Amino acid sequence: MLRSILMTAVLSLPLAAQTAPTKVAIIQFQQAVLTTQEGQAAAAGLKSKFDPRKSALEKKQADLQAMQDKLQKGGATMASDARTKLQNDIAAGGRSLNNEAEDLNSEVQQEEGKIMQGMAAKMGDIIKNYATKNGFAVVLDVSSEATPVIWATPSISITADIIKLYDQAHPGKAAAAPPSAAKK
Repeated sequence: MLRSILMTAVLSLPLAAQTAPTKVAIIQFQQAVLTTQEGQAAAAGLKSKFDPRKSALEKKQADLQAMQDKLQKGGATMASDARTKLQNDIAAGGRSLNNEAEDLNSEVQQEEGKIMQGMAAKMGDIIKNYATKNGFAVVLDVSSEATPVIWATPSISITADIIKLYDQAHPGKAAAAPPSAAKK
């Protein structure tokens, strides 16, 4: 009797409730974005835009290190005024270097954020369509170690499929230089 009641209850459920997708997929979202043609072009554009400033900072750091070495090696034999001037130059140079490095890092993060935001919206639409067409109930981003997913079999990863679909939907979007680079 109980069995027939349960069977009747199951049969009376709407068809959509009986066939709801139950498949789960994972994606390395950040890897997917960076691996697309557009992501690779954007990374190359950022590198070419910011590498000269990074090189200049590295040179400035090497110059400061040379000044510190000079102070350590000859500081005891230097005239008091020369030693004080060198110490002040090192301190001022260090502050300047730190400020420039912070500014550069901030600017790089802003540019990366703009690029990721634009690409994430397009990637999200592709993931949503792919998941719907392939009967996935949920797609989990496992890019971060902070994700609640402790383990997932690699066979449920859709990362490669999404990269391929993104590149098909957005071919050759060679953002060789970030959008703000064209404004300068």
